[in-house]
Amino acid sequence: MNRQYQESRHVSKSISDKVVRNQSANAPFSSILEASLSRRSVTRGSLGAAVALMAGFSLSACGGDGDPIPVEPVKPVEPELKLGFTSLPNSMTHACVVPAGYTAHVLGAWGTPLNDNAAPWDRNGNNSSNDLLNSTGMHHDGMHFFPIDGSSTEGLLVVNHEYIDEFALHPAGPTKVAGKRPAEEVRKEINAHGVAVMHVRKQGSNWNIVLNSKYNRRFTSATPMRLAGPVGGTDFVKTPFSPNGTQVRGTNNNCGNGTTPWGTYITAEENWAACFLNTGTIPAHQKRVGVPSTKGRYEWETAAGDASEVNGEFARFNVTPSGADALSDWRNEVNGFGYLVEIDPYDPSSIATKRTAMGRFAHEGAAYGNPVAGQPLAFYSGDDSRFEYVYRFVSEAVWDPKDATRSDRLAVGAKYLDKGTLYVARFNDDGSGEWLALAPNTVGKGGKTLGAEFGNLDAILINTRGAADFVGATPMDRPEWTAVHPTNGDVYLTLTNNTSRNATTGTNAANPRLNNANGHIIRWHDASGSNAFRWDIFVFGAAAGANADTNRSSLTAVNQLASPDGMAFDSRGIMWIQTDNGLDGGRNNDVAKATNDQMLAVIPKPMSASTGTGPVINASNQAELRRFFVGPNEAEVTGIAFSPDNTSIFLNIQHPGNWPAYDTTDATALASGTVRPRSSTVVIQRTDGKPVGV
Repeated sequence: MNRQYQESRHVSKSISDKVVRNQSANAPFSSILEASLSRRSVTRGSLGAAVALMAGFSLSACGGDGDPIPVEPVKPVEPELKLGFTSLPNSMTHACVVPAGYTAHVLGAWGTPLNDNAAPWDRNGNNSSNDLLNSTGMHHDGMHFFPIDGSSTEGLLVVNHEYIDEFALHPAGPTKVAGKRPAEEVRKEINAHGVAVMHVRKQGSNWNIVLNSKYNRRFTSATPMRLAGPVGGTDFVKTPFSPNGTQVRGTNNNCGNGTTPWGTYITAEENWAACFLNTGTIPAHQKRVGVPSTKGRYEWETAAGDASEVNGEFARFNVTPSGADALSDWRNEVNGFGYLVEIDPYDPSSIATKRTAMGRFAHEGAAYGNPVAGQPLAFYSGDDSRFEYVYRFVSEAVWDPKDATRSDRLAVGAKYLDKGTLYVARFNDDGSGEWLALAPNTVGKGGKTLGAEFGNLDAILINTRGAADFVGATPMDRPEWTAVHPTNGDVYLTLTNNTSRNATTGTNAANPRLNNANGHIIRWHDASGSNAFRWDIFVFGAAAGANADTNRSSLTAVNQLASPDGMAFDSRGIMWIQTDNGLDGGRNNDVAKATNDQMLAVIPKPMSASTGTGPVINASNQAELRRFFVGPNEAEVTGIAFSPDNTSIFLNIQHPGNWPAYDTTDATALASGTVRPRSSTVVIQRTDGKPVGV
């Protein structure tokens, strides 16, 4: 059993796309960063003047092209909030570790029934596809807590299920018969993907799922969903299942997440392309996202033709053109994936909706800028792959605070998310930046417009990556989660790593971070009424013992980190940073050799003239970054949610090695012998019941 699990334990985020798909000649962010750091003495002065000016702008992002309109400057106020725990030491055990005075309990491990239609989870992997349809899915990732009537002890925990471990899911791993995957195994895997809505309630100090609640719900890779926005209803998405192109079956590889000001959940479709197969001539937009030509990731397409197959449920994963047109084969099925999907957790009868106006790529969440009445809303999303980009969607409609209380939440979503402008970021080496509109009239390479190169807006969105290449966006080092400070509006982005950076930029001993194995976090602040922004580097990941050029944030043994990934602010302004480093390269980097993946906390100050281009966390203040949690061996720490009163923090443990222990909900307990590993949510609370972290 251990051997099988080890075989299936891929590199952390096993489904991440390690092939460099971006063949554009755009200047990579790595070169911009190195130039910026080398010119720090110059840029500090210019950035100080620029940020001082920018402090006079309001803090929301708008989509206009005009110059910023100054208002009365507001001097940043130093936060009074202080972290109240001691940074944890390194840990490498098959258990979770929390500070003294805290507890950690397992909630909703994969296969936990949501209703009586599911049998209890079986330790030998014998649960059926129907069980998985009515239970929590596999590999928990992004999530959010939606309170019921404002409660901090009862709410709806919505959890992404990113991918599957076939060796843990099935009794002895995946099988084939005469080259075909069995239909029951494929359905089980399809149902283990997606999103779970769990009604949870706190009783005493324990959180539990409310079995058979009307709110409990699963969205899988087969659940019918609406296609809205510019792509919905076009020839790009017409299939035998939806001849008018307004629906698609399923959501896949749901990684990061977001929410909206009107109380809905956004799940991000990340590495979905590899689930499909095209053995014919692959269009440019399919090449750009990585649709394979030999076999799909799970070979779901091989179950096609099974006697039990309904309406091409397996055949649809083979998108090779074979018929006379798009209604005769499944060539367009793949075009229904790669979006942000809006879910109303409070309405069990609602239909999840894919918001195509927000772009099509390997989405890693969607954080919204702080809403301001009468101004457009902005949503920020990273594209998690090497040398890919960061995007901003700006609504056409301006924010009306009354919409936050409406009960027709998906109609509100249509108002703000189906019409607007998608932008991609260009980072300049002086600490400035610009949002480039992915619109038909935008001029790109050779003086040609996007419309002339790609066609109408729907065609641009289908090939979002190609359009971003064309306008000269800045390639980044795996842009992942975005988070927005709840009061000052600064936007943060994790850049997880990029060990392929030397393939396009070159590297040498004097510039070791050109091979960025440890990642970093960048932040920016948009100028209101403009597509300009200012940026700086918040923190560089590094091992404590690394040289000064690598460890530019002067991290120590109690806060060294690598591969920052999940990230969120709580309502108080504490920023929580999670890592996905434990298996990258087989523990070949020094941080992975010293500690398991973790979650850290810091209370960042607003962007100001004193930060330059960074790093903000450096030798003078690195102790402000503290390690709060360490996960079990082999696991990624990801996903984070908070009860409204911040007395409970929820996080997810993905692909653990030998955890959680049987017959206990204590997440800090070591297993006795070998267990079948289960990705799970962990709830962290203080033993005295007070808010976490302070």
